[in-house]
Amino acid sequence: MDTRAQEIVSQPQSAAPWQASNREAISIKGFLETSFVDWPGKVVAVLFLPGCNFRCPFCHNHQLVLNPGGHEDIPLEYVMARLAELKEWVDGVCISGGEPTIHPRLPFLMAEIKRAGQLVKLDTNGSNPHVLRSLVEGGLVDCVAMDVKAPLDTARYARAAGVPADLEKIQESICLLKKGTVEYHFRTTVVPALHKEEDLLTLARHLSGSSSLTLQNFNPENPLDPRLKGTSPYPEEWLQEMGELITSIIRA
Repeated sequence: MDTRAQEIVSQPQSAAPWQASNREAISIKGFLETSFVDWPGKVVAVLFLPGCNFRCPFCHNHQLVLNPGGHEDIPLEYVMARLAELKEWVDGVCISGGEPTIHPRLPFLMAEIKRAGQLVKLDTNGSNPHVLRSLVEGGLVDCVAMDVKAPLDTARYARAAGVPADLEKIQESICLLKKGTVEYHFRTTVVPALHKEEDLLTLARHLSGSSSLTLQNFNPENPLDPRLKGTSPYPEEWLQEMGELITSIIRA
């Protein structure tokens, strides 16, 4: 799991018991009360949901993906009570994972947060555009960060996602966000074993006309695929130069 949430994956001892309606709603496995990095320009709380339909070899939250039952649920009523207490300190809530859009009751969770007067950001891999569209059109999400794993061709995307991906659905999500109905950000985790310079330039051309593409450096500390532990990430200077080049391409 994301190391920022390691200490809060278990149910807090002070939490009140679940009500049946909440217990049936959605499983929350991690709760980070304040983050300065998950929504550019905002301070947010972060909720981590379990499970994912991808198996990205570089994933650092793989405990949530492979062994979600190994972590106790955090009651929604506890989360909502803490968010009420933090209302003057945080600007909104980021819902991350795992892949949140695989949960049928995700709209319920977002609606609860919106009713509490908080903004909502969604982290997603874009594989469920029908869910993403319903959230945007329903006014349940204010910002979306979509992880685009690789250039949009079958072989390279499957290597980065760890499973075959439906690129038509990925493209549909990209096109939906590019309409600009809500704030959005595209992101790519750059792994030397998976991404060369030409891959990133090709991806930038695929995302031409977007607002931005952020390159995130690979962290070899605890990836899903243990063979990547010995992989050195790209130098930060190189990544910064590539980021500037990519920005010039997508905004051309």
